Amino acid sequence: MYAKPAGREVLQNEEVCLIRYKTVPGDTQKNWVESDFYHICLPDKHFLLGYKVAGYCDLRFGYNRQLYFGGNIGYRVEEPFRGHHLAEKATRLLLEKAKEAGMPYVIITCNPDNLPSRRTLERLGGDLLEIVDLPPDNDMYQRGERQKCIFHYPLQEGAVRMLLADSEHESFPEPELFVPRAE
Repeated sequence: MYAKPAGREVLQNEEVCLIRYKTVPGDTQKNWVESDFYHICLPDKHFLLGYKVAGYCDLRFGYNRQLYFGGNIGYRVEEPFRGHHLAEKATRLLLEKAKEAGMPYVIITCNPDNLPSRRTLERLGGDLLEIVDLPPDNDMYQRGERQKCIFHYPLQEGAVRMLLADSEHESFPEPELFVPRAE
């Protein structure tokens, strides 16, 4: 489906590095896509491994109805490390990774009242498609969340923008619309 390297993977720039700690395979029966999970790390010469973990992020390879609401990228920065744009820096690395894997676009979501996350998504340059009510069958709705801001980030030239067919979000474009680049 999407090209991915095997084994341990490190993504980094001059300010942050992401160390993959697990890959979860897709499960069509559960409507899950393959996902890579990373530690968001900062260099620190005082730590045994030379870095400290400041948070976590993940990249979900594929598209389906649940990912429209949950997004292809998720992140969490631990409280002592907040305020330094680490989620933005980590997400920039994951956007590049998604592009290299052949994904034509990425959807990232946040709760409308999570202003720091919303500002992060705006700084990343995505298009706010909509603020949507979560459907009652969604796992986030069942945990008490009610709305999501849906941001779209095109990664490939001429990427098809993912839009659901109706305001109730009951249908979803066929996966054939989202063909990854040939390897």
